[in-house]
Amino acid sequence: MIDVREAITRAHHEEWARVVAALTRRFGDLDIAEEATAEAFATAVERWPADGIPPSPGGWLTTTAKRIAIDRIRRESKRDDKQKQAQMLYDDDPAEPPGAIDDERLRLIFTCCHPALAMQTRVALTLRMVGGLTVPEIARAFLVQETAMEQRITRAKAKIKTARIPYRVPSADDLPARMSGVLTVLFLVFNEGYLATGPGTDPLRHDLTEEAIRLTRLIRTLMPHDGEVAGLLALMLLTQARRTARVSASGQLIALGEQDRGTWDTALIAEGHRLVRERLAARVAPGRYQILAAINAVHTSARDARDTDWSQVVALYDQLVRIDPSPVIALNRAIAVAEIDGPQVALSTVDRLEGKLAGYHAYHAARADLLRRLGRSQESREAYDKAIELAGNTAETAYLTRRRDQLG
Repeated sequence: MIDVREAITRAHHEEWARVVAALTRRFGDLDIAEEATAEAFATAVERWPADGIPPSPGGWLTTTAKRIAIDRIRRESKRDDKQKQAQMLYDDDPAEPPGAIDDERLRLIFTCCHPALAMQTRVALTLRMVGGLTVPEIARAFLVQETAMEQRITRAKAKIKTARIPYRVPSADDLPARMSGVLTVLFLVFNEGYLATGPGTDPLRHDLTEEAIRLTRLIRTLMPHDGEVAGLLALMLLTQARRTARVSASGQLIALGEQDRGTWDTALIAEGHRLVRERLAARVAPGRYQILAAINAVHTSARDARDTDWSQVVALYDQLVRIDPSPVIALNRAIAVAEIDGPQVALSTVDRLEGKLAGYHAYHAARADLLRRLGRSQESREAYDKAIELAGNTAETAYLTRRRDQLG
């Protein structure tokens, strides 16, 4: 039973997007694709313990989902819609000629990221359809209510259907205008894998981080000269390089300054640094992802946390704030400032962000650490309590609890 559960979990991580993409290509309907895929996984939960794990879980799930979709179409088909039903049930269209990128999941991403949809809607829809995240997980990533997120995704699928948004990779002329939404999607997918938000999920979901990296590599082959694509890939690689050092054997998050840097993946770091150097050599004004990658390059260049060039980190955050003046960026800059000017200076900045970040656990965690360093233990404890209440990741909760309990 344990092996079956593990197989189903692994299949969900590896096959969800493939099955949804295959059904979207076949039936042209995201609702049908998503619901049939979900039902196929539910069928696997019932059948695999008795029948055994199939030799090809992905093939079994795709075949099962297609049968479920066909049954649903037949049940719901109206008398005056027979022609449409026949077109959906019988896949007689000739296969499209292979292009430079022949990946159904990439088609699915561009469909979900169509500019006819609002930016946050594109991201949420892709996290659901491609990443396989649940609505509660996506709602946590956006800091919104689950019902609001459910409605947003439902409306997005309906708009794609009524607007007849095509299921294809855009033409070369359309690609630049479509990149921003796609990169945002991939960045959030990566972040969800880097530190999963769901309280019942693994703290690290390598399937999501690896999928985000894989798809970003594919997009880089489409646009090899796009600086932000290269920057995002470098950012992901430099972050992924630290994956084995981020959670302890007891399941606690390990902060960057406490990680065993000898376990970092040197190959990923070298590739990430190379991409950062290439962008610097291009002498083109960097975008958001390129600056974030450069910040991570500074951190991964230090052999010891004490060797970190914090002045350079703050200078890079100064550049980033000018193009992305979000409160989260301001919070991260304040954390770096604390290493140069001290916790009191940083705390003054952090306190001014309360109105915008009161529901963000990292805000309270940062504030708790600064208060701890200033010897204000009771206030620090209260901030840790709030951060623990808002944190959705088990490893992060364990880390914050340990830090709070160390106050005595």
